[in-house]
Amino acid sequence: MKDINIVIVNYKMRDDVMKAIASLVADVSNDNINVQITVVDNSDNTDGIREEMSGKLRDTDKLSFNYLEGFGNVGFGKGCNIGFAHSPARYYCTINPDILVTEDNHTVLRIIKFLDENPKIGMIGPKLLNSDGTVQESCYRFDLASILIKPLKHINLDKKYNWIKRHADKLVMRDFNHDETRPVDWIMGSAMVVRKEAVEAAGFFDDRYFMYLEDCDWCHKLWEAGWPVYYVHDIIIRHKHMRESARVPGVFQALIKNKLARIHLKNWFQYVWKWRTNHKYYAA
Repeated sequence: MKDINIVIVNYKMRDDVMKAIASLVADVSNDNINVQITVVDNSDNTDGIREEMSGKLRDTDKLSFNYLEGFGNVGFGKGCNIGFAHSPARYYCTINPDILVTEDNHTVLRIIKFLDENPKIGMIGPKLLNSDGTVQESCYRFDLASILIKPLKHINLDKKYNWIKRHADKLVMRDFNHDETRPVDWIMGSAMVVRKEAVEAAGFFDDRYFMYLEDCDWCHKLWEAGWPVYYVHDIIIRHKHMRESARVPGVFQALIKNKLARIHLKNWFQYVWKWRTNHKYYAA
């Protein structure tokens, strides 16, 4: 069995995916761990990523690569589930295509070591840095009021209205030192690592979420199954974080003009309804 299966879902982002893979290869090349890197292609190879991978990537004893068809754009959660199920591992990781692992930090090895040393932790998320080196908000609270205004934050109305900002600040945990490892309710899906035993208890992503809120839902399921979620401050990766669903400003304009904003809102409704009687602070 692999030590870790790292899944990247591709949707017409071949160049970013290949850069992410290159950073992972450089990271694990001198470490004695058994790593699977799996690309699930939701774009039907319209960007030529299958040929790119087969032409440039070669399996070794400790590192293997896999290309899987998503058979259409099946969504982020379902794409990850396809990749997870294909290669059983002690740990399952999903990263976005726009993630870069910093060279010479042995990041994957340190992730595995942290989880090996903390067997009661179900999932971890690393510290994410923006392209300019600033800390990215990547951990959240299950606070009902904050969850309810999340769609307004996502289209940047927290920059306009103080009452939205108060709840948004609570949601994204601006009141805690991000140089501290601690349990959190929910980590961003851009980089998540979960142990096999936790998956056996809680399952993988709920693939009814096409995109957005599936990470929040997954963490909720893990906490309910008794597996804590942690933010780990000294394992660090870079993330461009494009926020496509927030590119059109204003509520009504975003919903009319931006398909991803509509998907985000739909999944938000789905999440709020699913957990409508359960919005406690697990990590308090």
